[in-house]
Amino acid sequence: MLPLEKLHTLRRTLHAHPEVSGEERATAARIASYFNDLKPDELLTGLGGHGLVATFDSGTTGPTLLFRCELDALPIQETNDFAHQSSITGVSHKCGHDGHMAIVCGLAELLADRRPQRGKVHLLFQPAEETGQGAEWVLRDPRFAEVKPDMAIALHNFPGYPHNAIVVKDGLFTAAVSSLIIRLQGRTSHASEPERGINPALAVAELLRASDALNLNDPESPDFSLVTPVHVRIGSPAYGVSAGDAEVHFTLRRWDTEGLAQLRSRVVALAEEISARHGLQFSMETLQHFHANVNDSATTDLVRQAAQAMRLTLIERTSPVKGGEDFGIFTSRFPCCMFGLGAGEDTPALHSPDYDFPDAIVESGVRVLEHVARRVVG
Repeated sequence: MLPLEKLHTLRRTLHAHPEVSGEERATAARIASYFNDLKPDELLTGLGGHGLVATFDSGTTGPTLLFRCELDALPIQETNDFAHQSSITGVSHKCGHDGHMAIVCGLAELLADRRPQRGKVHLLFQPAEETGQGAEWVLRDPRFAEVKPDMAIALHNFPGYPHNAIVVKDGLFTAAVSSLIIRLQGRTSHASEPERGINPALAVAELLRASDALNLNDPESPDFSLVTPVHVRIGSPAYGVSAGDAEVHFTLRRWDTEGLAQLRSRVVALAEEISARHGLQFSMETLQHFHANVNDSATTDLVRQAAQAMRLTLIERTSPVKGGEDFGIFTSRFPCCMFGLGAGEDTPALHSPDYDFPDAIVESGVRVLEHVARRVVG
């Protein structure tokens, strides 16, 4: 029997004690403690930072299946006022990773009660998904070679879809995403004599307008492109000083890695041309890279079959999801499927300060994962 109240309590405890990417030490310890009573055949800790892998092994030859969830929270101040609200100022679970962990722990409960009949199941609790670093850290850890999955599954809750709906798509499922920092260096001067300096303000305004012209925000188009300004800084709030430096931070999105590289080159070329014209020095930095998630059709069919067997609403997307997810690097290494789990049509959007993962969808998440596991390893 699935201990739903126990899982809901775990989810709310995780929600109340969030940790940002790369700092998930206490979260990992809490998950490791949860597994004390479940007695997996192996519990690998400190993987790629604070990651964990719990293994349930049949002891016989067969497929190796990996289910992945995420440990980290976001640097967002929560605005909800409830008993399990975040206890950490400026940090909260606004992407639902607390719920994803609870779902995978629920799968662990069922696997502990009835071990696989063949092969093995690995349950990965991955660090640093939100920065696009964690999957790479895990894959680079030499101990991951011991895991050797034949296929991997991950879910993500989707606000805006009915509770418990299963959202699937063969092939490209999420966008390729990276972030870009443009730095412009001029020369400060007295605010009464801006002509004695080089103020980057007009260059920043021009760059923002020019980069916006690169957008084709149409998910149905194969040429989908999105350049989103996420942070702008010009000088400092020193009102007697004409600014002499600036930064513009963008997040870039395309459907594939090649297209993303082309989009980045176009933004950089614009920034170089504009900075030169305004007499500014130019530098740049790229960070937070997310590979596109490309779903394997046969693996995705296992999720479809689970949804149909459970008589859950099955929604086939016609276009990919515009968001990024670092599970994408797993999909480039072995057959994978990432799917969506409907979190409610009126649920606040992901990364909103009032978002909270709905406990009502934990059970269906667990049952879909279990159905896939039983089809593969019995």
